[in-house]
Amino acid sequence: MKQVLVLGAHGQIAQIVTKNLLAEDVQQKLFLRSSARLTVANPQKEKLIEGNALSLFDLQQAMEGVDIVYANLAGNVVESAKNVIAAMKAKGVKRLIWISTLGIYDEVPGEYGKWNHEQLDGGYLETYAEAAQLIEDSDLDYTIIRPAWLDNQDEVSYELTRKGEAFKGTEVSRKSIADLVTKIIGEPSLYIRESLGVNKPNTDGNKPAWYR
Repeated sequence: MKQVLVLGAHGQIAQIVTKNLLAEDVQQKLFLRSSARLTVANPQKEKLIEGNALSLFDLQQAMEGVDIVYANLAGNVVESAKNVIAAMKAKGVKRLIWISTLGIYDEVPGEYGKWNHEQLDGGYLETYAEAAQLIEDSDLDYTIIRPAWLDNQDEVSYELTRKGEAFKGTEVSRKSIADLVTKIIGEPSLYIRESLGVNKPNTDGNKPAWYR
């Protein structure tokens, strides 16, 4: 049975992925700082691990026997990326799915690109860009995912852009990002060493329609 380590398992997208994977032939290690924040639905398929992505020791312990790492992290993402890369290397784990953000390559065009930069000012984009660069410079079989602005719509509707292409659309559902992550876990040969922009089709504009 495939073993997946979910880093930042309390995150909203991560929780949808976790639920999706219960229907698959997958065992999950749910890694988060406070295990009391989550309840396991199926103890045969899920195991809670309390740890911090800023601790190389915690990550190495959690990666024992793991096939795929799915990282849904916030905060100090640069140090987290360094530790994830080092722990994966130490444990011989190659496959990484890393959630980043749009705009890290200055790939968002026009007024929406300017608005996105203003909203994510204060070093946010720079740190996510640095973390992504560390991953791209590693020898890992990574997929970096750059979602548009997220909403909680109960829908799966998305399209992809690659690194080097202009980002499309302004918004996407968390459920859509979770669907993409679930697909990659199910078929790990998909999108190896690619950085994917993800948006809902036909949502072009100067900012997400729901933003006020």
